[in-house]
Amino acid sequence: MKKITTALTALGCAAVLSGCQTLFPAQDQVVNTIADPVDSITAVTEVSGDGQKITAAVLHYNEPVLNDSLNPEDFAVNRRTITQVYSNDRPVKGGQGKDGNYVIVELSDNDEDAVAFGVDGRDIIRRRPELKITQTGDISDVSGQVIAPSSIERQSTQTVNLVVDGFKQAEFTDPQTGTAVAYNLFVPENHRADKQYPLVLFLHDAAVSGADVQNTLQQGLGAVVWASPESQAKQEVLVLAPQFDYSAAQPYAGKSEADAVVRLIQSLQAQYNVDPARIYVTGQGEGGDMAIAMNAGYPDLFAASYIVAAPWNGTQAVPPVQGKMWIVAAEGDEKAFAGMNKATDAWAKQGTRVVRDMWSGLASPEEFDRASEAMRNQQADVYYTVLQKGTVVPSGKTESSRANQRNTWRIAYTIDSIRDWLLAQHK
Repeated sequence: MKKITTALTALGCAAVLSGCQTLFPAQDQVVNTIADPVDSITAVTEVSGDGQKITAAVLHYNEPVLNDSLNPEDFAVNRRTITQVYSNDRPVKGGQGKDGNYVIVELSDNDEDAVAFGVDGRDIIRRRPELKITQTGDISDVSGQVIAPSSIERQSTQTVNLVVDGFKQAEFTDPQTGTAVAYNLFVPENHRADKQYPLVLFLHDAAVSGADVQNTLQQGLGAVVWASPESQAKQEVLVLAPQFDYSAAQPYAGKSEADAVVRLIQSLQAQYNVDPARIYVTGQGEGGDMAIAMNAGYPDLFAASYIVAAPWNGTQAVPPVQGKMWIVAAEGDEKAFAGMNKATDAWAKQGTRVVRDMWSGLASPEEFDRASEAMRNQQADVYYTVLQKGTVVPSGKTESSRANQRNTWRIAYTIDSIRDWLLAQHK
């Protein structure tokens, strides 16, 4: 990668020629004033429940940096709040620092400019994942040499998208109908041909429908949470996340796309040794509706379903439920709350055992675990969790039906115990 050297070299020579040595430490301290000590800067993005955020900058220094010499005040990032600075011997975020060539500058995800991809109403917010960073204080390399601050505002030249970069993108054409489906696929890092793997299918909502195949990965945790290092450490799974146009996000209008996705899964089964007894579907918003329709249309395919904030159309008949199902909807989400009430009432009348409970969206992970365990102990076919009104939309945000829907999936996919329950189901 080309180094940013020209401007710094010129400035360094001018300082020496004009006799401005007083600008630099005296005595035996050696300061790098001519060659740029920074080889490259990488912007780091991560997906959270409410979208993709730019969460860190990784500066690659030519010499190993002494971790104890670093403070947040030693750097400034344009329009961003620095929360932590440390060095590392690898270009990764994580925990306590160690001496190394990489300086990690962590940033607040609450900054307005943190958003790389988000949804505001019906609008999609996109921001190029770029950062401008300045070293404002003295730091030291491991030999004790001082790396002096500079007025140069360096810009990131590359981006790493944590977890998202682990998915590959492709397109599948259904040989029976000719319907083409773009999709994202995550394959476990140490995938073995002689081992069977579960597969999780994630279906996005209508808000991110469109041509960009990675929309479904960037909007929230519905796809990427299953591919995170933490999740994969507990259970290696393949994750399939198709990207649809608007029509395919509706429960019945997208039948040709749904059929194509089923045949895509069938094609992946042989290629990646997918366990036929452990194929799961989860969807949010209209994607949840599509999951319910696929569940009924292909009763022998899915071992279990996780339905999040699905606004089932009240004019449509509710198809029979197949396999195990967990539903999460917010009381303040007018469409999903009404739709899931209708669906669960219909299933109960058909003889399906439905267990309902209301939880606070502000519950701690431990409280979520206890609440889900209490529901599981009742041995139901369908578990229906309602998030209490007033506990779903974050403080300071406007309370509305749409806000309750978006924040339902912000919460739902962080509940470890429900995700663990899903992956524990077998046909």
